[in-house]
Amino acid sequence: MKIVTVEEMRRIEERCAQQGVPMDTLMENAGLAVARKARERLEVVRRAPLLVLVGPGNNGGDGLVAARHLWEWGTDVTVYLALPRSKHDPKLKFLPDIGVSVVSAEDDASFEQLDDLLGRAYLVIDALLGTGRSRPIEGTLAGVLSRLAKARAERVKMKLVALDLPTGLNADTGEADPLCPTADVTVALGYPKVGHLAFPGADRVGRLEVVDIGIPPSLAEDVPQELITPERVRDALPRRPQNAHKGTFGRVMVIAGSPRYIGAAYLACMGAARSGAGLVTLAAPESLLPVFASKLTETTFLPLPEKDGALSPEASELVLSEAPGYQALLAGCGLGQSPDTSAFLRQTLLTHRYAGPPMVLDADALNILSVVPEWWLQLRNQAVVTPHPGEMSRLTGTDAAQINSDRLSAARRFAAQWDKVVTLKGAYTAVGSPDGRVLVSPFANPGLASAGTGDVLAGAIAGLLAQGASPFDAAVCGVYLHGAAGERVRAELGEAGMMAGDLLPQLPRAIKHLRE
Repeated sequence: MKIVTVEEMRRIEERCAQQGVPMDTLMENAGLAVARKARERLEVVRRAPLLVLVGPGNNGGDGLVAARHLWEWGTDVTVYLALPRSKHDPKLKFLPDIGVSVVSAEDDASFEQLDDLLGRAYLVIDALLGTGRSRPIEGTLAGVLSRLAKARAERVKMKLVALDLPTGLNADTGEADPLCPTADVTVALGYPKVGHLAFPGADRVGRLEVVDIGIPPSLAEDVPQELITPERVRDALPRRPQNAHKGTFGRVMVIAGSPRYIGAAYLACMGAARSGAGLVTLAAPESLLPVFASKLTETTFLPLPEKDGALSPEASELVLSEAPGYQALLAGCGLGQSPDTSAFLRQTLLTHRYAGPPMVLDADALNILSVVPEWWLQLRNQAVVTPHPGEMSRLTGTDAAQINSDRLSAARRFAAQWDKVVTLKGAYTAVGSPDGRVLVSPFANPGLASAGTGDVLAGAIAGLLAQGASPFDAAVCGVYLHGAAGERVRAELGEAGMMAGDLLPQLPRAIKHLRE
């Protein structure tokens, strides 16, 4: 499913008109779709009062169409014109003729009528401003939104449905005006917008529901960013033939672990195993292997030379000789950044002698590479890098706040510059491909903001890579399955107290659910 900017949506609408699908048809379809979503909310209280807040543009026109349908279905609906519309607007002129009450802010200077309507409304539809909003909210519109905020604070059962965007949310950046309301449901018209999935505005969206308004899919084929869907992942998941053996599903070498971060290696190895890899080998400091072996009963081990628990540079020779026998290599989880470990990693990965499989680089591997000038030119193999914003900041020399302000562009830009797949972690994780595509996770789960969840993700990506998925598909599928596993844990346990280990048994369940 494509994710569009304001300019991309404008071009798509122009193409619709050129193909004989005029704006009026899109508006009628949009209003009907929003009315249906509102009716779902009103199902148990069909005669409950409903208020539609209408603005001056196409968003307001969509709201008028929604009001008409809701009235025809027997809903007690009132339209409040927050800003003037043309008296000749056919969608507005028609409403009083069929009995819909229309109140104008021009005749309600003190907002007494609005306060009364808000005091009775079970559900409010926000159709004030759409994607065209660019200036701070002020004047009459500010007054309307202030009254809405006050009413919602007093009447917590009041529901708010936003038409395309909550008013005041920037569709391109996710910036939110201080008066931007927090919707219970946002009904995205045609496609989700970039701002729906960008913070801080994403917190104002509520549940995002995307509705079809009659746009031919071919008109958005050139849009490079997409939302990861279950169908996309199902099609990309590696197949599981009935006559398979463990070699069919690939071998993963995981270079991870140090005295301070024992658990990271465990989580990464189990993430790879639970995503379906046939065999996982942990390459780790030899003195730590008894500890790892007590937890990782299905994992094999490659003891590596060390000094005081940190991998020594001499370990690179052993890894370089063993790596060609694997289909994926994961490095970095809990590895540490001691001088010896850093030298080991550089000598292993940044050399023409590396003849191993595609890589997944996470955590300390990224921190070690970040101090190597133009490291990506020395890393000749295919790779998936999985930074969180802080690690991305170190890798790029860019402020983390700047990266977070436009995550899709950051993933796209550096994937192209580095010629690597970039998985920029966080709420709505973005996966960038060197060819310019960016796929965005549909999940934002605060329960995943705990230690070790990134290790599980890195392991899952490596496991899928070993099974034959391309680096981009492995990252996309891994991100989706990781998020879906998190949603399953949240449904059972809630958000607080979720631990990385809780995700592991849910990974195969998420895969099973997709395949069924």
